[in-house]
Amino acid sequence: MSAFFGYVFLGISLAAPIGPVNAAQITKGIYGGFGHAWLVGLGAMLADAVYMAIVYLGVFHFLETPFMQTLLWSFGCFVLIYTGIDSIISAGKEIKMNKLKGDSYKKSFFYGFLLSISNPLSMMFWLGIFGSVLAKTVSTYDLDHVILYSLAIFIGLFIWDVTMAFISSSFKKILTAKLLGVISAISGLSLIGFGVYFGVQAFKLLFL
Repeated sequence: MSAFFGYVFLGISLAAPIGPVNAAQITKGIYGGFGHAWLVGLGAMLADAVYMAIVYLGVFHFLETPFMQTLLWSFGCFVLIYTGIDSIISAGKEIKMNKLKGDSYKKSFFYGFLLSISNPLSMMFWLGIFGSVLAKTVSTYDLDHVILYSLAIFIGLFIWDVTMAFISSSFKKILTAKLLGVISAISGLSLIGFGVYFGVQAFKLLFL
């Protein structure tokens, strides 16, 4: 049982560092409420599931080629800079996402999925760190335990997702409109910063 909770903590540790998904959850939670922030995290969890499946299938060596890494860094750069600029532009407006049509929930979900699936840092974690963890788990436990501990990781991801959604949506009730705009702008700048970093990595792979 202690091993199970250890893997739950691993999932929380994966999700906790400030990155594009957490920044997006803060913005969505502030302007759209709990549901939108939660769905961003849920979309990111789907991307994590895709990477986990890739590790299980053993095809991650293809993604480690210079061509694919350059493509991933470049795509991530574009997505993050675009969403960062959009967040900054939106900071000066009064956005009430909860009054939008129901399909905006779908957009929040796919927004989180796109941010995570296009993040090479996520890929490196799942293919690197989780690949090593999986190898150790397979050599130590049977298949049933491997599935159980993989599920534990996703429980940890889910716990963090709900926590972030609750915190970010609570900001909406206690902060003024001006401060909300400032937070949205800072969130946008952080996304752009990550995008520039991804672009630099793509440039290094291409020209250095």
